Amino acid sequence: MNVAPLNDDLRTLYQEVILDHAKHPRNARLVERHTCKAQGNNPMCGDRVTVTAQVSDDGRLRDVGFEGKGCAISIASASMMTEALNGQTIAAARRLFDAVHDLCTGKIDADAAKAKIPEAAESVDKLASLSGVRQFPVRVKCATLPWHALMSCLDGKGQTTTTEK
Repeated sequence: MNVAPLNDDLRTLYQEVILDHAKHPRNARLVERHTCKAQGNNPMCGDRVTVTAQVSDDGRLRDVGFEGKGCAISIASASMMTEALNGQTIAAARRLFDAVHDLCTGKIDADAAKAKIPEAAESVDKLASLSGVRQFPVRVKCATLPWHALMSCLDGKGQTTTTEK
């Protein structure tokens, strides 16, 4: 699928969302009573993130938090991820991971992502601002690092690098 380039208005909006989350990250803390924890590392640029989550017995993410050091895109992505996933099921989290990865790599656009996971359409709209990194392939790993760390957390792995998937 060819994804159209972002128009100037959309690019400006997306930049504002990224900067807001980078300057004022949400859930920037480790979850006190976490049931899983994983560290992510991007060896290309030095971004590091630790993701913690509390998963309830019914398979829902009751709380998701992160600590990290890195570029604005990495921190913003982690912040946006925690907002989108709190209260979601593990299955929904995995579908959102796939959607974000595909948005960032240019495989799909936001409309296609919403069609794949209509139950998370509102979250996809908010996460679509990360799709701007597709114009800068080296930045895709910055945007997806927190998501990879979350998947490692949920899979019981202690760490991940952006050299995976």
